[in-house]
Amino acid sequence: MTSYSTLLRHREFRALFVSFAALIAATSLGGLALATLVNDETSSPLLTALSLFGPALATVVGASTAMSAADTGRPRRALLALTLLAAAIMLVQTVPGLPVLVRLALAMVLGLVLSVAGGIRLGLLAEVVPEQAYALARSLMNVATGAMQIAGLGGAALLLAVMTPRQLFFLTVLLLIVSAVPVLGVRRSSARPVDRPSLRQTLRVNAWLIRQRRLRPVLLNLWVPNGLIVGCEALFVPYAGQGAGVLFAAGALGMLAGDLTMGRLVTREQRRRLTSWMRVVLAVPFLAFALDPALPVAAGLVLVATVGYSGTLALQERLLALTPAAVRGQVQGVESSGRMTMQGVGAIVAGSLAEVVPVSIAMAICAAASLLLTLSTLRPLARELRSPVPMPGAFR
Repeated sequence: MTSYSTLLRHREFRALFVSFAALIAATSLGGLALATLVNDETSSPLLTALSLFGPALATVVGASTAMSAADTGRPRRALLALTLLAAAIMLVQTVPGLPVLVRLALAMVLGLVLSVAGGIRLGLLAEVVPEQAYALARSLMNVATGAMQIAGLGGAALLLAVMTPRQLFFLTVLLLIVSAVPVLGVRRSSARPVDRPSLRQTLRVNAWLIRQRRLRPVLLNLWVPNGLIVGCEALFVPYAGQGAGVLFAAGALGMLAGDLTMGRLVTREQRRRLTSWMRVVLAVPFLAFALDPALPVAAGLVLVATVGYSGTLALQERLLALTPAAVRGQVQGVESSGRMTMQGVGAIVAGSLAEVVPVSIAMAICAAASLLLTLSTLRPLARELRSPVPMPGAFR
């Protein structure tokens, strides 16, 4: 599997890909609708940021308690059930007159459900494609994320001119149901453990992951620098108002271009060398928001910056290579949940700063913190990425 077209001819990967693309379109549409509603009702940068990225905080609960489900022996059944549960949760958002705090709580529960579903999907991905094609597969999934965010966020921005946020919630429910249909194309049973998922197994694997000294710089750089930049993105609605959809679409386009380049056009060795510098690219353009640029300039800055998200691919390859096969679903799910959680933390940090300083200054502060952490970990991360990768043994 050396090209996107080869991957897409693989039946199970294609099912995972189409389901994932529809899911991203749904969550993008529903997320901007909720953020717009919260911003209109409260005019609070913090609550608006929480409505967009607060659900990511709930993923840490899923990672801590239920992520062993990511290695379930019956992945299709679990994915279908969780996707339909997500649709039911979003359906509650359509109820008129719900208090903002209730809406935020529903979004948190949705984040928890989708985090476990994401772990199952990533575990299946690691199983259905060869390891040497894993970065290419993750790249294509990230390209789908960028494309569907453009479609979902851009579509939401256009539809909000003629529809209410509540009406967009109904469209989100429909898209979530559509995303469940391709799941029927994945395997009924998995080669991974068939034991019933449990809190004990989740804690056991998480404890093993925490003890892995070699993985610490990898996880740190997967989670924190990106999370702080997502904090900047959480302020797009307070910064640009009705123009926020343009900034979100620019960010999705930049992420798409970066993943297309890093996943398809460069070698594994080149990805390894570029990974830290991509996070420098991610942070630096956001420093210019301190000058309060106009919307077209801001969109250009966001477009350039978000190319840097592609630096995660080499780190995700490394994480997979150092993980025993039996627990790859949970480990990949924990990585994804940790990244999402730090996005939620970044949103809270940025939103809290924006309550006391101008929004543009809060964005620049978060970008500076991201850049500082990236530069401070250049050496230990480079040392780990240059080290030989042992063959992962059986998980004990």
